[in-house]
Amino acid sequence: MKKIFIVIIAFIFCSSLFSQNINIGVLNGPTCIPAAYLMNKNNSSYNFEVFSDPSQLIPKMIKQEIDIGFLPVNVAAKVYKSSKKQIVLCAVVGNGNLSLITKDKSIKKISDLKGKTVYMAGHGATPEYMFSYLIEENGLSINEKNGITLDYSIPVQQIPAMLINNKINYAIVPQPFSTIAKTKSKDVIEAIDLQREYESFEGEGKTYPISVMVVGKKFAEKNPEILEAFLNEYNNAVEWTLNYPSQSGKLCSKMNLGLDSNVVAKAIPDSNYVFIPASEAQEYVEKLLTIFLTADPESIGGTLPDEWFYYSKEKFFEK
Repeated sequence: MKKIFIVIIAFIFCSSLFSQNINIGVLNGPTCIPAAYLMNKNNSSYNFEVFSDPSQLIPKMIKQEIDIGFLPVNVAAKVYKSSKKQIVLCAVVGNGNLSLITKDKSIKKISDLKGKTVYMAGHGATPEYMFSYLIEENGLSINEKNGITLDYSIPVQQIPAMLINNKINYAIVPQPFSTIAKTKSKDVIEAIDLQREYESFEGEGKTYPISVMVVGKKFAEKNPEILEAFLNEYNNAVEWTLNYPSQSGKLCSKMNLGLDSNVVAKAIPDSNYVFIPASEAQEYVEKLLTIFLTADPESIGGTLPDEWFYYSKEKFFEK
Protein backbone atom coordinates (compact mmCIF):
# COMPACT_ATOMS: atom_id res chain seq x y z
CA MET A 1 0.00 0.00 0.00
CA LYS A 2 2.85 2.35 0.84
CA LYS A 3 4.40 1.85 -2.61
CA ILE A 4 1.06 2.43 -4.30
CA PHE A 5 0.57 5.61 -2.30
CA ILE A 6 4.01 6.91 -3.36
CA VAL A 7 3.27 6.17 -7.02
CA ILE A 8 -0.07 8.01 -6.80
CA ILE A 9 1.55 11.05 -5.16
CA ALA A 10 4.29 11.10 -7.82
CA PHE A 11 1.69 10.91 -10.59
CA ILE A 12 -0.29 13.78 -9.08
CA PHE A 13 2.88 15.86 -8.72
CA CYS A 14 3.96 15.27 -12.34
CA SER A 15 0.46 15.99 -13.59
CA SER A 16 0.39 19.28 -11.68
CA LEU A 17 3.66 20.34 -13.30
CA PHE A 18 2.15 20.19 -16.75
CA SER A 19 -1.39 21.30 -15.92
CA GLN A 20 -0.16 24.84 -16.55
CA ASN A 21 0.20 25.77 -20.21
CA ILE A 22 3.47 27.36 -21.32
CA ASN A 23 3.30 29.97 -24.05
CA ILE A 24 6.50 29.79 -26.10
CA GLY A 25 7.60 32.30 -28.72
CA VAL A 26 9.99 31.00 -31.37
CA LEU A 27 11.69 32.94 -34.16
CA ASN A 28 11.20 32.05 -37.79
CA GLY A 29 14.59 30.99 -39.16
CA PRO A 30 17.74 29.32 -37.86
CA THR A 31 17.64 30.42 -34.20
CA CYS A 32 14.93 27.99 -33.14
CA ILE A 33 15.66 24.92 -35.28
CA PRO A 34 15.84 22.65 -32.17
CA ALA A 35 12.38 23.88 -31.14
CA ALA A 36 10.90 22.02 -34.12
CA TYR A 37 11.40 18.77 -32.21
CA LEU A 38 9.19 19.99 -29.35
CA MET A 39 6.65 21.58 -31.69
CA ASN A 40 6.21 18.20 -33.37
CA LYS A 41 5.54 16.38 -30.08
CA ASN A 42 2.10 18.01 -29.78
CA ASN A 43 2.44 18.41 -26.02
CA SER A 44 -0.87 19.92 -24.96
CA SER A 45 0.90 22.01 -22.31
CA TYR A 46 3.01 23.84 -24.92
CA ASN A 47 1.51 26.64 -26.96
CA PHE A 48 3.94 27.73 -29.68
CA GLU A 49 3.74 31.01 -31.56
CA VAL A 50 6.16 31.78 -34.40
CA PHE A 51 7.48 35.33 -34.87
CA SER A 52 9.39 36.68 -37.85
CA ASP A 53 11.39 39.16 -35.77
CA PRO A 54 12.37 39.72 -32.10
CA SER A 55 10.60 43.09 -32.17
CA GLN A 56 7.28 41.24 -32.51
CA LEU A 57 8.08 38.81 -29.70
CA ILE A 58 9.31 41.31 -27.09
CA PRO A 59 6.01 43.20 -26.47
CA LYS A 60 4.18 39.92 -25.87
CA MET A 61 6.79 38.86 -23.33
CA ILE A 62 6.52 42.18 -21.51
CA LYS A 63 2.71 41.76 -21.41
CA GLN A 64 3.21 38.18 -20.10
CA GLU A 65 1.39 36.75 -23.12
CA ILE A 66 4.53 34.74 -23.92
CA ASP A 67 6.33 32.96 -21.08
CA ILE A 68 9.48 31.74 -22.83
CA GLY A 69 11.17 33.21 -25.89
CA PHE A 70 14.42 33.38 -27.86
CA LEU A 71 16.47 36.52 -28.49
CA PRO A 72 19.91 37.74 -29.53
CA VAL A 73 22.11 38.19 -26.46
CA ASN A 74 22.35 41.98 -26.54
CA VAL A 75 18.62 42.37 -27.19
CA ALA A 76 17.86 40.24 -24.12
CA ALA A 77 20.13 42.45 -21.99
CA LYS A 78 18.56 45.62 -23.36
CA VAL A 79 15.01 44.39 -22.74
CA TYR A 80 16.00 43.33 -19.21
CA LYS A 81 17.02 46.93 -18.53
CA SER A 82 14.17 48.70 -20.33
CA SER A 83 11.45 46.44 -18.88
CA LYS A 84 12.74 46.83 -15.31
CA LYS A 85 13.92 43.22 -15.15
CA GLN A 86 10.73 41.59 -16.44
CA ILE A 87 12.68 38.94 -18.38
CA VAL A 88 15.70 36.87 -17.38
CA LEU A 89 18.18 34.75 -19.32
CA CYS A 90 17.79 31.03 -18.61
CA ALA A 91 20.14 29.44 -21.17
CA VAL A 92 22.44 30.02 -24.11
CA VAL A 93 21.04 28.03 -27.04
CA GLY A 94 23.36 29.10 -29.86
CA ASN A 95 27.08 29.84 -29.92
CA GLY A 96 29.06 31.72 -32.56
CA ASN A 97 28.57 30.49 -36.12
CA LEU A 98 29.80 33.45 -38.18
CA SER A 99 32.17 33.13 -41.10
CA LEU A 100 33.53 35.16 -43.99
CA ILE A 101 32.45 33.70 -47.33
CA THR A 102 34.06 34.58 -50.64
CA LYS A 103 35.29 33.20 -53.96
CA ASP A 104 38.69 34.78 -53.37
CA LYS A 105 41.06 31.92 -52.49
CA SER A 106 43.78 34.36 -51.43
CA ILE A 107 41.87 35.31 -48.25
CA LYS A 108 43.25 33.34 -45.31
CA LYS A 109 43.09 35.80 -42.42
CA ILE A 110 41.46 39.09 -41.47
CA SER A 111 44.52 41.15 -42.44
CA ASP A 112 44.06 39.91 -46.03
CA LEU A 113 40.86 41.99 -46.16
CA LYS A 114 42.73 45.27 -45.84
CA GLY A 115 41.40 47.79 -48.38
CA LYS A 116 38.35 45.64 -49.19
CA THR A 117 34.60 46.02 -48.58
CA VAL A 118 32.88 43.35 -46.51
CA TYR A 119 29.10 43.03 -46.57
CA MET A 120 27.04 41.80 -43.64
CA ALA A 121 23.61 42.00 -42.14
CA GLY A 122 23.20 42.63 -38.45
CA HIS A 123 23.93 46.36 -38.14
CA GLY A 124 23.93 47.00 -34.39
CA ALA A 125 23.99 43.27 -33.66
CA THR A 126 26.52 40.51 -32.96
CA PRO A 127 27.93 40.20 -36.53
CA GLU A 128 28.88 43.89 -36.63
CA TYR A 129 30.36 44.15 -33.16
CA MET A 130 32.15 40.81 -33.19
CA PHE A 131 33.75 41.41 -36.58
CA SER A 132 34.65 44.99 -35.63
CA TYR A 133 36.24 43.69 -32.43
CA LEU A 134 38.33 41.17 -34.38
CA ILE A 135 39.35 43.80 -36.94
CA GLU A 136 40.64 46.07 -34.19
CA GLU A 137 42.36 43.19 -32.39
CA ASN A 138 44.20 42.57 -35.64
CA GLY A 139 45.42 46.17 -35.58
CA LEU A 140 43.30 47.32 -38.52
CA SER A 141 40.90 50.23 -38.88
CA ILE A 142 37.25 50.27 -39.96
CA ASN A 143 35.79 52.40 -42.73
CA GLU A 144 39.03 54.30 -43.22
CA LYS A 145 41.51 54.44 -46.09
CA ASN A 146 43.59 51.25 -46.21
CA GLY A 147 41.31 49.69 -43.59
CA ILE A 148 38.29 47.40 -43.97
CA THR A 149 35.01 48.94 -45.11
CA LEU A 150 31.80 47.46 -43.69
CA ASP A 151 28.56 47.63 -45.68
CA TYR A 152 25.15 46.74 -44.20
CA SER A 153 22.99 47.54 -47.22
CA ILE A 154 22.07 43.96 -48.22
CA PRO A 155 19.65 41.76 -46.21
CA VAL A 156 21.29 38.52 -45.13
CA GLN A 157 18.82 36.44 -47.16
CA GLN A 158 20.11 38.10 -50.35
CA ILE A 159 23.82 37.91 -49.61
CA PRO A 160 24.48 34.37 -50.92
CA ALA A 161 22.94 35.15 -54.32
CA MET A 162 24.79 38.47 -54.57
CA LEU A 163 28.09 36.74 -53.82
CA ILE A 164 27.44 33.88 -56.24
CA ASN A 165 26.56 36.37 -59.01
CA ASN A 166 29.73 38.40 -58.35
CA LYS A 167 27.80 41.50 -57.23
CA ILE A 168 29.82 41.44 -54.01
CA ASN A 169 33.09 39.69 -53.14
CA TYR A 170 33.21 39.32 -49.36
CA ALA A 171 30.52 38.79 -46.75
CA ILE A 172 30.10 37.88 -43.08
CA VAL A 173 27.12 35.56 -42.57
CA PRO A 174 25.82 33.17 -39.90
CA GLN A 175 24.66 29.66 -40.57
CA PRO A 176 22.76 28.50 -42.54
CA PHE A 177 23.58 31.24 -45.07
CA SER A 178 27.17 30.14 -45.56
CA THR A 179 25.86 26.63 -46.25
CA ILE A 180 23.33 28.04 -48.71
CA ALA A 181 26.08 29.88 -50.61
CA LYS A 182 28.38 26.85 -50.70
CA THR A 183 25.57 24.53 -51.74
CA LYS A 184 24.64 26.73 -54.70
CA SER A 185 28.20 27.41 -55.89
CA LYS A 186 31.29 25.23 -55.65
CA ASP A 187 33.39 28.40 -55.96
CA VAL A 188 32.26 29.82 -52.61
CA ILE A 189 34.44 29.04 -49.60
CA GLU A 190 34.37 29.82 -45.89
CA ALA A 191 37.67 31.67 -45.78
CA ILE A 192 37.64 32.81 -42.15
CA ASP A 193 35.92 31.21 -39.16
CA LEU A 194 35.21 34.03 -36.71
CA GLN A 195 35.01 31.57 -33.80
CA ARG A 196 38.61 30.46 -34.40
CA GLU A 197 39.67 34.09 -34.70
CA TYR A 198 37.97 34.85 -31.39
CA GLU A 199 39.75 31.92 -29.74
CA SER A 200 43.11 33.21 -30.95
CA PHE A 201 42.63 36.31 -28.80
CA GLU A 202 40.50 35.00 -25.92
CA GLY A 203 42.07 31.58 -25.43
CA GLU A 204 41.47 28.04 -26.61
CA GLY A 205 37.95 26.79 -26.08
CA LYS A 206 36.52 30.28 -25.56
CA THR A 207 33.47 31.14 -27.61
CA TYR A 208 30.73 33.73 -27.71
CA PRO A 209 26.94 33.28 -27.62
CA ILE A 210 24.68 34.23 -30.51
CA SER A 211 21.22 33.48 -29.13
CA VAL A 212 19.64 32.88 -25.74
CA MET A 213 16.43 31.58 -24.23
CA VAL A 214 14.66 34.04 -21.95
CA VAL A 215 11.76 33.64 -19.57
CA GLY A 216 9.34 36.06 -17.97
CA LYS A 217 10.57 36.79 -14.45
CA LYS A 218 7.14 36.38 -12.86
CA PHE A 219 6.59 33.07 -14.64
CA ALA A 220 9.98 31.82 -13.39
CA GLU A 221 9.20 32.86 -9.82
CA LYS A 222 5.77 31.21 -9.81
CA ASN A 223 6.64 28.08 -11.76
CA PRO A 224 10.25 27.02 -11.13
CA GLU A 225 9.47 23.30 -11.42
CA ILE A 226 7.58 23.76 -14.68
CA LEU A 227 10.39 25.90 -16.07
CA GLU A 228 13.01 23.34 -15.06
CA ALA A 229 11.05 20.59 -16.77
CA PHE A 230 10.88 22.62 -19.97
CA LEU A 231 14.60 23.44 -19.85
CA ASN A 232 15.36 19.73 -19.60
CA GLU A 233 13.11 19.04 -22.57
CA TYR A 234 14.75 21.73 -24.65
CA ASN A 235 18.18 20.36 -23.76
CA ASN A 236 17.01 16.98 -25.06
CA ALA A 237 15.69 18.68 -28.20
CA VAL A 238 19.12 20.19 -28.88
CA GLU A 239 20.79 16.80 -28.49
CA TRP A 240 18.25 15.16 -30.80
CA THR A 241 18.76 17.92 -33.41
CA LEU A 242 22.52 17.44 -33.38
CA ASN A 243 22.20 13.67 -33.63
CA TYR A 244 19.55 13.64 -36.36
CA PRO A 245 20.14 16.63 -38.67
CA SER A 246 18.24 15.14 -41.61
CA GLN A 247 15.11 14.46 -39.57
CA SER A 248 15.44 17.88 -37.96
CA GLY A 249 15.49 19.51 -41.38
CA LYS A 250 12.27 17.77 -42.31
CA LEU A 251 10.63 18.91 -39.05
CA CYS A 252 11.64 22.53 -39.70
CA SER A 253 9.93 22.34 -43.07
CA LYS A 254 6.88 20.66 -41.53
CA MET A 255 6.63 23.36 -38.84
CA ASN A 256 7.00 26.18 -41.38
CA LEU A 257 10.07 27.73 -39.78
CA GLY A 258 11.10 29.30 -43.09
CA LEU A 259 14.07 27.08 -43.98
CA ASP A 260 14.70 24.45 -46.63
CA SER A 261 14.99 21.00 -45.07
CA ASN A 262 18.13 20.03 -47.02
CA VAL A 263 19.88 23.28 -46.08
CA VAL A 264 19.01 22.77 -42.41
CA ALA A 265 20.38 19.21 -42.48
CA LYS A 266 23.68 20.35 -44.01
CA ALA A 267 24.02 23.41 -41.75
CA ILE A 268 23.27 21.84 -38.35
CA PRO A 269 26.78 20.36 -37.77
CA ASP A 270 28.28 23.86 -38.13
CA SER A 271 25.50 25.84 -36.46
CA ASN A 272 26.77 25.51 -32.88
CA TYR A 273 23.45 24.68 -31.23
CA VAL A 274 24.04 24.22 -27.52
CA PHE A 275 22.23 24.24 -24.22
CA ILE A 276 24.22 26.02 -21.52
CA PRO A 277 22.37 27.06 -18.34
CA ALA A 278 22.68 30.76 -17.58
CA SER A 279 24.65 30.15 -14.38
CA GLU A 280 27.35 28.37 -16.39
CA ALA A 281 27.32 30.83 -19.28
CA GLN A 282 27.47 34.10 -17.33
CA GLU A 283 31.22 34.67 -17.75
CA TYR A 284 31.30 34.51 -21.52
CA VAL A 285 27.91 36.23 -21.94
CA GLU A 286 29.36 39.15 -19.99
CA LYS A 287 32.48 39.11 -22.20
CA LEU A 288 30.36 39.50 -25.33
CA LEU A 289 28.19 42.17 -23.70
CA THR A 290 31.37 44.04 -22.73
CA ILE A 291 32.32 44.14 -26.42
CA PHE A 292 28.89 45.61 -27.17
CA LEU A 293 29.21 48.05 -24.27
CA THR A 294 32.55 49.34 -25.56
CA ALA A 295 31.23 49.76 -29.11
CA ASP A 296 27.79 51.17 -28.29
CA PRO A 297 26.48 51.25 -24.70
CA GLU A 298 22.87 51.64 -25.83
CA SER A 299 23.03 48.32 -27.68
CA ILE A 300 22.73 46.54 -24.30
CA GLY A 301 20.80 49.19 -22.38
CA GLY A 302 23.71 51.30 -21.14
CA THR A 303 25.28 48.98 -18.57
CA LEU A 304 26.03 45.31 -18.01
CA PRO A 305 23.02 43.53 -16.48
CA ASP A 306 23.26 42.57 -12.82
CA GLU A 307 23.35 39.03 -11.41
CA TRP A 308 19.54 38.70 -11.49
CA PHE A 309 19.66 38.65 -15.27
CA TYR A 310 21.01 35.10 -15.00
CA TYR A 311 18.39 32.58 -13.95
CA SER A 312 19.13 29.63 -11.70
CA LYS A 313 16.67 27.37 -9.94
CA GLU A 314 18.33 27.91 -6.57
CA LYS A 315 18.30 31.69 -6.92
CA PHE A 316 14.59 31.83 -7.73
CA PHE A 317 13.63 29.35 -5.03
CA GLU A 318 15.42 31.53 -2.46
CA LYS A 319 13.43 34.64 -3.35
